[in-house]
Amino acid sequence: MEFIQAFILGIVQGVTEFLPISSTAHLLIVTKVFGWKELGSKDFVDAIQFGSVIAIVGYFWSLISNIVKGGIEAVKDKDWQREEWKILVGIVVGTMPALIFGFILKDVLPESALIIAIMSIIMAILLALAEKIGTRKRDFNSLQIRDGIIVGLGQTLALIPGVSRSGSTLTTALFLGLERDTAAKFSFLLGFPTLTIATLYKSLKIFKLFEAQQLPDNIVGLLIVGIISTLIFSYLSIAFLIKYLATKNTLVFVWYRLAFGSAILAAIAAGWKG
Repeated sequence: MEFIQAFILGIVQGVTEFLPISSTAHLLIVTKVFGWKELGSKDFVDAIQFGSVIAIVGYFWSLISNIVKGGIEAVKDKDWQREEWKILVGIVVGTMPALIFGFILKDVLPESALIIAIMSIIMAILLALAEKIGTRKRDFNSLQIRDGIIVGLGQTLALIPGVSRSGSTLTTALFLGLERDTAAKFSFLLGFPTLTIATLYKSLKIFKLFEAQQLPDNIVGLLIVGIISTLIFSYLSIAFLIKYLATKNTLVFVWYRLAFGSAILAAIAAGWKG
């Protein structure tokens, strides 16, 4: 049964990590509804995010390698106006706020269903505004260092349960006038370092707990199942969103977040403890 739970949690993580609907929110709600206490621990669900990290590398390998190679060549040639250099620096600088605030607030922000519901609704409204206000005239080649800084600051909002890392970065990028598919790509690339570092941190933590015999003996197998499931559905989620946003707007996610948040509020009002 635990292996089935790990596989299902991988599906939830993979599908929701890159859609602007908050993986943390959906994992928390799923584990609470079904009472999956052991595998529902934050350490486990954060550790299986490694599958999402692999999916980003696999899907964007060509783009990532071009940016890194271009950045290295820019350093050699001292060409600080090169597009790849600006994007690389923007990603590095934009990652800093989330890492700093994440370290400071990692044990402070509570994960409650009420907060998730409220933030889901608030982020739905902000995404709708970004769709309305954003010009969507800037492509990937127009990215500047300041875009990385601003979107990186937007990413720090994802520390609040229910906000969504992809949702906050995508929304901020749309406000900056980026095309939808460009905003999604930049959102994934900017979130990659933060997701990788957070996943490695949680993986080390969970293996320390295993060594201290505070976790079940089959935890390694459960992690493998969860990571593989996450990898498969993360890749499919990325491919879907990039293709979807090339021709359609984000309003379907706005309506989904409004419904998701409202459903949780209704459940709490009906007596659910969350």
